Amino acid sequence: MSDRVREIAERLKTMREIAGLSVEELGERLTITTEAYAEMEAGEVDIPISVLCEAADIFGISVTELLTGDRAKLKMYSVVRKGRGIGVERTAGYSYSALAHGFADRKVEPLLVTIEPKSETAELHMNTHSGHEYHYCLEGEMRLYIGGHELTIREGDSVYFDSKYPHAMRALSDKPVKLIVIVIK
Repeated sequence: MSDRVREIAERLKTMREIAGLSVEELGERLTITTEAYAEMEAGEVDIPISVLCEAADIFGISVTELLTGDRAKLKMYSVVRKGRGIGVERTAGYSYSALAHGFADRKVEPLLVTIEPKSETAELHMNTHSGHEYHYCLEGEMRLYIGGHELTIREGDSVYFDSKYPHAMRALSDKPVKLIVIVIK
């Protein structure tokens, strides 16, 4: 795993300990297995952005604090210039860039997501978490899997869904897909 993932994992562990929660208790509250959470906290696997959002809510902090160790301070507005979002490498083939990391007390987590092409036979990692998501496709074509349904999403298309249903994305061509994802808490 990258040093960045290990740093985030260490902050996650520290916040869990400050909150007085065991690995098992936090795993339950995040609705993931104890084993899956333990691997994330140990920095052995990538941490889904959905887990970071839920953990931040549990700890009463912002996702920015888990990602960077710094507290978001802006209250009126926050501008993130092109290419300056906080990057999060989640899983192989996905990269996330947080687009409102400087704004305190966010109600949503806007992200620029890039999905790299991968083989149709490559395993999909399905996510589930509380809240909703809104996706707007900026470039490319992808397959979005939601609760047993398969949707083809193209440039200019958008979708809003309840993220308690298992969901995943896959690029459909040899070009990366770029989309805006808004995680709604």
